[in-house]
Amino acid sequence: MNFKRLFRHLTTSHWLVQRCFPRQTLTAIEQAVANSEHQHCGELRFVVEGPLPLGKVLRDVSARERAIELFSRLRVWDTAENSGILIYVQLADREVEIVADRGIVARVPQSFWDELCRDMERGFAGGDYQGGVLATVTKAGAALTDHFPAHSDNPNELPDRPLVL
Repeated sequence: MNFKRLFRHLTTSHWLVQRCFPRQTLTAIEQAVANSEHQHCGELRFVVEGPLPLGKVLRDVSARERAIELFSRLRVWDTAENSGILIYVQLADREVEIVADRGIVARVPQSFWDELCRDMERGFAGGDYQGGVLATVTKAGAALTDHFPAHSDNPNELPDRPLVL
């Protein structure tokens, strides 16, 4: 067991999410997601979590494992064109993960998504949470526009509103 990580999650308050992602930032992210989704048939879902639930920390669940769990639980995979993307921010560990559905994975390499994660983490390190997320939404949207351009019937299959856990 990683006691340092356990301590970090036990002492990270949920107020950290509110400090890093205040209401106006969440609204800006929601608007950016909605605007992006008008350009393509992909679906973006943004989730931010302060500390992990204690059981997940005790089982040493990584940010990647948690992101994959949420990708499934939130049904990001369940889009008509298999074009869902989950952007997951785990604040206690200061990690970002992007999980893309199989339709996207077949066209956009994982290295692209990994680089977006590192860019966002660098933005967060400088205290620019809103800018980091908005830049990532823009870049992800551009990739989706290239591979999943919008057509006349472009339903909104997933909520645009960020989810705060």
